[in-house]
Amino acid sequence: MALRKTILKNSKILSASFSYYINVPQNSLRIASTDPHNKYIHTTLTRFENEGTKAVAQVGAFEKIENKNKNTYLEMVKIFINRDQVYRRGHVEFIHSALKHMKEFGVHKDLEVYRSLIDVLPKGKFVATNILQAEFMHYPKQQQCILDLLQQMEDNGVMPDREIQDLLINIFGKRAFPLRKYWRMMYWMPKFKHANPFPVPADLTNDVLELAKMAIARISGVDPQVEITEYRTKDIEDSIDDTWIVNAQSPTQRSLLEKHDPKEPVYVEGAFRVWLRDKQVNYFILRANPRPPPADIDSYDEDDVTNIEVPLFNLKPPIIKHIVDRKTVHEQDDGTIFAICATGTSSKDSLLSWIRHLEKNGNHALSEVPVVFTLRSAPKELMAQEETEDRTIESLRTN
Repeated sequence: MALRKTILKNSKILSASFSYYINVPQNSLRIASTDPHNKYIHTTLTRFENEGTKAVAQVGAFEKIENKNKNTYLEMVKIFINRDQVYRRGHVEFIHSALKHMKEFGVHKDLEVYRSLIDVLPKGKFVATNILQAEFMHYPKQQQCILDLLQQMEDNGVMPDREIQDLLINIFGKRAFPLRKYWRMMYWMPKFKHANPFPVPADLTNDVLELAKMAIARISGVDPQVEITEYRTKDIEDSIDDTWIVNAQSPTQRSLLEKHDPKEPVYVEGAFRVWLRDKQVNYFILRANPRPPPADIDSYDEDDVTNIEVPLFNLKPPIIKHIVDRKTVHEQDDGTIFAICATGTSSKDSLLSWIRHLEKNGNHALSEVPVVFTLRSAPKELMAQEETEDRTIESLRTN
C-alpha cells in the first residue's frame, strides 16, 4: 500500500528513473491518466531495447541473408526463440515468412527444419480446456498456421515423426485440428509412399543426361527386351547441334519397322513430357498410323442370323477362326510406336540426327520411308488457356 501511494505521488520521478534503468528516452514516457486513483506509466515505444540484448530476427530477415543454407536457416529460428523465451510475440508471422523462404535455403524437404518451426510456438498456452473451445478452433490463427505448415510438409513428401506429435500435443492439446491433420498424414502417407510400382529415388541427380536415361527407361519398361542407347549428334555429318541423344528401341520394334509399308509415312512427334518427382524431361516418339485389321474380319457380322445353325444332341456350333498376328505392346489404337528418344536440345536438327542414327543401327527401312516431323514447342509448367501451341510441320525424306 505504501508503494502504491509513493508511485501515485511521485509519478514524474518514477518515470524518469524508469527510463534511465531500461534505456528508454524520457520524452517517450507519459502519465496516461489524470485520475489520481488510476495512474500508470505509458510508453510510445513498442519494445524496450538494452545494449546487451541479442539481435532481433525480423520477418523479412530471410531475404537479407547472403549465404542461404540449412545452418543459417536454423540460426534465424534460434535467434527468434532466444529473443522472447516466454511469449514469443510475432510467432505466426515469423513461421509464415519462414515457410515462404524454405526453397531458397534448400530445406523444404528437411524434417528437422519443420520440427524447429513448430517448436517456435509457446507451450501450453493454446490448449483447449473444454469441448467447445476444441471444436470451435481455440486460437484459430495459430492452429491455421500449423495446418499450413503440415500441408506444406505433405506437398513436399515429408513424413512427420512421433516427436512432431509430442510437440503438437504440448502446444494445442489432444483435441486440436493440427493433431488431427497429423493423424491423417500418418495414416495415408505411408500407404502412398509404397503404392507406386515404379518408385523414383528420393534424391534425384541434377545431371540432365542421367535424368533423361532414367525417364526413357521408365517409359519403355513395358518391353523387357528394350535397349537404351546413347548417341552423339557430332557423329552425323552436317549436324549443327552438338548434344546427346538417348534412344530406346527393342528388336520387336525394329521388325515392325521393317514390315512397314514404304509408301506410308512415319511421324516424329513431340515434345511430350514426363515428370520424375519435381524434374521434367521432354521426349519424342517415332510412330506410324495404326495398322488396319484384315478384310475378312471386318466382313464378318456377329449379329447376322440368316445362316444360323441349330445344334442337336448337345453339339456346339462351329466357331469361326481367323489366323492373324497378335498385336504387340507397341501397336496401340492410335498408332505403332517404333522408337522413343530424348535429346539435349529438343531441336529439329537433333531429331534429324536421331533418325540418321536409327538408320545406321539396324533400321534400314528408314532410308525408303518418308519421315514427317510434327513438332510443337516444349510444354511449360504453367500456360494460359487462350495461348495456342506453336506447331511446325516439316516433311523430310531421309536418304
